[in-house]
Amino acid sequence: MGECLLREGYRRRADSKQQTASSKGRQSREQNSGRWSVHCELFTVNSRTYAAPMDVDLAVIGAGVVGLAVAAELSRTRQVAVIERHGGYGLETSSHNSGVVHAGIYYSRGSLKHTLCIEGNALLYEWAAAHGVRARRIGKLIVAVDETELDALAEVAHHADENGVPDMRMLVGRAALDEMEPAVRAVAALWSGSTGVIDQAELFASYGASAEANGAWIALKHELTSVERRGGGFALGLVGPDGGETSITCDVLVNSAGLRADRVAAMLGYGLDGAGGTPPMRQTVNKGRYYDIVTPEKARLLRHLVYPVPDHGKGGLGVHVTIDVDGGVHLGPDTEWLDDGAELDYRADDSRRAAFNASASRYLPWIEPDDIAPGQVGYRPKLQRPGGPIADFLIWRDGGYVHLGGIESPGLTSSLAMARRVAEML
Repeated sequence: MGECLLREGYRRRADSKQQTASSKGRQSREQNSGRWSVHCELFTVNSRTYAAPMDVDLAVIGAGVVGLAVAAELSRTRQVAVIERHGGYGLETSSHNSGVVHAGIYYSRGSLKHTLCIEGNALLYEWAAAHGVRARRIGKLIVAVDETELDALAEVAHHADENGVPDMRMLVGRAALDEMEPAVRAVAALWSGSTGVIDQAELFASYGASAEANGAWIALKHELTSVERRGGGFALGLVGPDGGETSITCDVLVNSAGLRADRVAAMLGYGLDGAGGTPPMRQTVNKGRYYDIVTPEKARLLRHLVYPVPDHGKGGLGVHVTIDVDGGVHLGPDTEWLDDGAELDYRADDSRRAAFNASASRYLPWIEPDDIAPGQVGYRPKLQRPGGPIADFLIWRDGGYVHLGGIESPGLTSSLAMARRVAEML
């Protein structure tokens, strides 16, 4: 076994610097409460050296927004370690999205997506205010561009009412629409006043800082290579940033690995297609591309988020307008189902300009192809199959193992509520 490199991962808002830590001394195995644990005799962080046993009550796989929220919540009463293969927080699904604080409009009544989104919306705004995270309750319009979409818009409004979504109202006619969003073509719109946007990076940092303040370890640049049950708990094999192998043990394992959640489950021997009381865990991946509105005078025409009437069968909410906390205006995401094992390429290309312009020009008649430029690319981990019915989040416990699967939108909005749900389960 190589040098033990489990370290705190540090992402402070003050300077956003990734600090490094190294350990030295011998590694030893000793029996601890009937379990094997790995110890680094000396552990140095910013020139401070102390003993650091790598045996914890609870380990979280994945330092995305949900994994960090879980760590922040559970580290209040447990010793927690977070294992993250990248060099920073939320570098996959959590940061490659619109940063929207959703209201809970679309989801099936009583589903986890519905209940956790409603609860999480209020919790997220409260957290942002308390922790200095930038958030704007900017509001959103769901628009019917012509009379053929009025029935579908009415269905969305009815569903939102059944879901108990606050601050919703219908706007009909140009006079009402011109007060809210005069640059948008529509015959009617549904207003959602509790929808907003948040700074994802600041949110991740605040969750991480809260977890660390509670004594949590956050190990960045550590790849999970194996998981096995041992003595009523779990042993995790890791490869650190220098290629050295190490491991930790834990009583409870929370799998918040996002796009790789099903792979982690497979390491523990779970069948991914559901059998014998085990739910289906196999995920598909849906790609979403964005374009940015780069003509300043046209970007300034928009005041709120603008969404078309959704087509859920395509795996998203349609190409819509979002405005981030810095005022940048974006279109997207679109949807593309990927084959199993397809490479995830986060580089932007310009292959969808015409399609984006066509989608957006239905309700932004003034948009031209030269007004947009390729933006970010993101990937959604879905339990939904291509063309199949919408799937809910999966939050499932088997003894000391907690599986968080299919955590796509509204995962960011639901993160604090989901963390509370996990705490209740344990």
